Amino acid sequence: MRIGTWNVNSVRARLERICAVLSRHDLDVLALQEIKCKTEQFPEAEIRAAGYEVVAHGLNQWNGVAIISRLGMENVRYSFPGQPGFLKGEPPAGQGYISHTSPEARALGVTTGGIDFWSLYVPNGRAVEDPHYYYKLDFLHQLAIFAEESAHDSQAQIALAGDWNVIPTDADFWDATSLESDRYMSEAERAA
Repeated sequence: MRIGTWNVNSVRARLERICAVLSRHDLDVLALQEIKCKTEQFPEAEIRAAGYEVVAHGLNQWNGVAIISRLGMENVRYSFPGQPGFLKGEPPAGQGYISHTSPEARALGVTTGGIDFWSLYVPNGRAVEDPHYYYKLDFLHQLAIFAEESAHDSQAQIALAGDWNVIPTDADFWDATSLESDRYMSEAERAA
């Protein structure tokens, strides 16, 4: 199975490029993040004309995820168990970020080609100590719990693909010293 993932930064603005990438790389499955449209605005007809199925999850002009597959898709899920939503305001003192809102359109799971395949768009955190940073850490924590529980089935085939908004090591960035802050590579983000 040939898979790809792409933070497309507006599916409608990049539709022609998406179709070209599918063809050029002979992809079976493509995970998209930051589609920036509501589900009903996704240009599904053009993707279907290229021989693929589409499942999209978008709520507004921000965020949003989609999966494009030519292997069929079933078992569609619009969030993973425990996925937090973003609650504006300060996190509880000493407790990190706890949310009580509905999840944003940042996770989409399907079964395709026998694989439990997820397109994930991890919150960027905005800045260390920003409430969105704690939301990001909570999102990664809940995702780790979900992944660990999913891994208990030794026969399961799972792919978690997407935009993680984390620079895991200094070697993963062309010049880590050029960043003005440690956003994307704080100790907490890297550990998560």
